[in-house]
Amino acid sequence: MPGGTFDGTVVLVTGGGTGLGKAVAAEFARLGAELVIASRKEDRLAAARDELAALGGRVTAVGCDIRDPERVAEVFDAAVAAHGLPDVLVNNAAANFPVPAEDMSPNAWRSVVDATLNGTFYMTREFGRRHLAARTPGSVISIGASYAWTGGPGFAHSAAAKAGVKSLVESLAVEWGPYGIQVNGLVPGLMPHDDMTADIRGNLDRAADKDARQPALRVGHPRELGWAATFLASPYARFITGHTLVVDGANWQRRALVSPPVVPVRDQLGRGPFTG
Repeated sequence: MPGGTFDGTVVLVTGGGTGLGKAVAAEFARLGAELVIASRKEDRLAAARDELAALGGRVTAVGCDIRDPERVAEVFDAAVAAHGLPDVLVNNAAANFPVPAEDMSPNAWRSVVDATLNGTFYMTREFGRRHLAARTPGSVISIGASYAWTGGPGFAHSAAAKAGVKSLVESLAVEWGPYGIQVNGLVPGLMPHDDMTADIRGNLDRAADKDARQPALRVGHPRELGWAATFLASPYARFITGHTLVVDGANWQRRALVSPPVVPVRDQLGRGPFTG
């Protein structure tokens, strides 16, 4: 994108204090956007705010649990007070961890679905309601996952929630299209970063030759997700809505003539037999 593409634009990024969310926020900042970053990890927000502000533009950091609709409204109130109504919403915050479905507690299921699906809906709904009332256009980008199409063994809670996010993108793009509100999805591939959780990092560490396992023969870089996000929210993508863009070097596509042998999820996670 040309420098200054997002001058005068306010971008709200959930989970913007760490990982891929911060990488996405950084690309908007480089192109002139003012930022609001929201996260439950309030201890990381101040450092992220200073880091992003060094790229140019004003940055406001707000603590928020997106599972709570009242807190979601407060985040938008804070954004409006500091910058005006956000023009772009990036729904990046989510929860995830690997677990066989038979070992998953009801609370584990709720925690992931609440953060990933319900939280995305609460943020998107608040954004949409405010723009509809103001009669202004806007752009929503919700971070998804390729197992919304394929299923996610070992991640049944997250896969189900991300499938819901994909459907939400497609539904709201039609509902809000007449009012100039775009709604798109964005799926990252394997993009290692320092803020990955220990269990996800452990899974990656068990997989040797990560580059050779990718059709592109390399893993992705976090800023590549930011490049895709800035395109979807830019003037160059105004007629793109209801679409989920996968940025993973074709990693989610079948890449062999014959499927590899099946290894049970419990074995992949190093767990013994299920005992009930």
